[in-house]
Amino acid sequence: MKTLNNHIILYDAECPMCSLYTKAFINTGMLDSNGRQPYQTMPDSFCPLVDRQRAVNEIALVNTQTGEVNYGIVSLFKVIANAFPVFKGLFSWKPFIWFMSKGYSFISYNRRVIVPGNADDDFEVQPTFRLIYRLAYLLFSWLVVGFILTAYAPLLKGMVPVGNEYREYLICGVQIVFQGIIISMYAARKKWDYLGNMMTISLAGALLLLPALLLAQFVALPAIAYTLYFLGVAGLMFLEHIRRTKILALGWLMTITWILYRLGILVLILK
Repeated sequence: MKTLNNHIILYDAECPMCSLYTKAFINTGMLDSNGRQPYQTMPDSFCPLVDRQRAVNEIALVNTQTGEVNYGIVSLFKVIANAFPVFKGLFSWKPFIWFMSKGYSFISYNRRVIVPGNADDDFEVQPTFRLIYRLAYLLFSWLVVGFILTAYAPLLKGMVPVGNEYREYLICGVQIVFQGIIISMYAARKKWDYLGNMMTISLAGALLLLPALLLAQFVALPAIAYTLYFLGVAGLMFLEHIRRTKILALGWLMTITWILYRLGILVLILK
């Protein structure tokens, strides 16, 4: 594997995902041992070369010899194509670059609600908030959660009424609105951060149901087994909700309303 020498990739130290994949570049030899650095500690000598705000929004790759700077998906493609030349043609194809750049932006502008870190709000440059990407993330997670829960519901037959094919989408969608109203009255400035984190929890919980869905294709288990597994996942979601609201410094109100909404829905379903 060929190493891309004389390049430094600038990553977000407050983003666990960014830290993980840039460290992988170093560990696999795609970049040399000094090939990554947090933008939070960007050397002053880089300032004339790097658009600081863009580097916060899109990971920057700096050529320390020529001063050339690439951003976002182009940075990643350059590192990967250097290590695996077979991809150079694909990574230079403009339609593919455009498509992947949209996917990169979708993840990048939502990275701090997908995998939260202890944000350093004192750093002078913060990631730009793009409402369109946050709304896209909420829509995406809502559709995935609704789809998985709709598929899982029949496994609970006998313990919980199955309902129609739109029930799970409605429950999840109304919770976004319900919690959105509460957070708007309680801490409006953190509304979009909270909703993004809340839907990440829901998405993670739904994905944890996939092993049970797969198992059900091969093994017939009683509904109580799937119900207990569902409750176990719900318990993990509850703990994660507490953890994330602590990171956001939101106290207990949002967790209480999150639980009350789910209990209220359960009562309505069981009636």
